[in-house]
Amino acid sequence: METTTPTDPAETSFDIVARQDSLEADVALLRGDVDEVKARVEKIGRVASRPALSGAADPAPEVKGFVDGYLRRGATTEVKSLTAGVPADGGYAVPQQIDAAIARELTAISPIRAIAQVVQTGSAGYRKLITTGGTASGWVSETAARPETDTPEFAEIAPPTGELYANPAASQAMLDDAGFDLESWLASEIAMEFARAEGAAFVAGSGNDQPAGFLTAPTATMPDNLRAFGTLQYLGTGAASGLGDAPENRLIDLVHALKAGHRQGASFVMNSTTLAEVRKLRSEDGAFLWQPGLVEGQPDRLLGYPVVEAEDMPDIAAGAVPIAFGNFRHGYLIAERSATQVLRDPFTNKPFVHFYATKRIGGQVLDGNAIKLLKIEE
Repeated sequence: METTTPTDPAETSFDIVARQDSLEADVALLRGDVDEVKARVEKIGRVASRPALSGAADPAPEVKGFVDGYLRRGATTEVKSLTAGVPADGGYAVPQQIDAAIARELTAISPIRAIAQVVQTGSAGYRKLITTGGTASGWVSETAARPETDTPEFAEIAPPTGELYANPAASQAMLDDAGFDLESWLASEIAMEFARAEGAAFVAGSGNDQPAGFLTAPTATMPDNLRAFGTLQYLGTGAASGLGDAPENRLIDLVHALKAGHRQGASFVMNSTTLAEVRKLRSEDGAFLWQPGLVEGQPDRLLGYPVVEAEDMPDIAAGAVPIAFGNFRHGYLIAERSATQVLRDPFTNKPFVHFYATKRIGGQVLDGNAIKLLKIEE
C-alpha cells in the first residue's frame, strides 16, 4: 500500500515548493558549515606537521628572555628575574637549555671528556673516597665462626680545579639582526674555546689552577698492586727513536698490561702524528694492525680497540709518552660545576660586545690501574 505525507488542504502547490526550497537552503548551509570546519581542521594539521624553519621548537621563555633581553640588549633587570643572576660569581647563570647545548658540543669535540667519567657538582670543590685495599668479605661453612675481615683502606680524591673561560665577541650589528641565531652561535663559540683549553689540561695539566692531566701523574714500571695509589704503569719501547723494534708486540703488551675488567671499554689515545706511524704497522702475516671504522660514526680501531685522537698528546720523541691505553671512564675523573656563567661586556672593545663565559672544571687520575702508558726510552 502506498503511503503519502498528509498535507494541509489549505496549502497550495506554491507553498509546498517554497517549503522544499527552504529545506534545501538549510541543508546547503549546514554542508557549507561542515566543509568550513573540515578545511580549518586540515589547515591546523598541515601547520602542526610543518617543520619549523630553524629545525627546532620555540625556545623556552627563560631562554628567550636571556637571549633577547640580556645578550642582545643587556637588560639585566629582566635576566635577574628569569635566570637567577649571580653577579658575585662574575656573570649570570646560563639557562639550562643553552648549558645543555654547550655540554653536548663539548662532549662531541673534547676527546678526553668523551671517554672519561664526568660528574656535575653544585659547588667549586669535589671529593670522593676510593677503596684501595682490605678484604671486606670471605668464605665460611654454614656453622663455622665468622672471622673478622680486614679493614678497607681508603684514599681521597679531590681533583684540582680552575676557572675555565672563553670570551667570544660579536658586533652590535650582528646582535641587532633578528635573523642572527645568537643562542647557537654563543653555545658553539663557548664550546670550541672550552674544548681547546680543557683538552690540553686533561692530558698534561699541571694541577695549579687547572685540572691535573693523566700524563703528569706519577709513573712506574711496577705492575698493579705494587705501585702507590694514583701511580700509572708505563711500558718502555726499548729504543730512543720511533716505537722501537717490533712495535706491534709492544702494543700487544700494552693492551694486556691492563686487567680484563678494564679492557672492556678501553681506548687508545694518541695524536694524529703518532697515529700516522701506527697505521703503517703490520702483523707478521702482513695485515695492518689499524682498521678503519666500517660504519659511519664508528671509531677506527687498533688491535680491536677504538682509537681516540687527542692532539695534545706528545709526538714520538725520546722520553715522551705518545700513546696511552686504558679505560678512561674508570681511570680519569672530570668534576665540573654544573652552571656556566656569562658576563656581557659592551665597553672593553667597542663596537664589539664580548661575552665572558666562565666555568669551574677539575680533573685527576681516578684509578691508576685503569690507564697504561707507552714511553719512548730516553
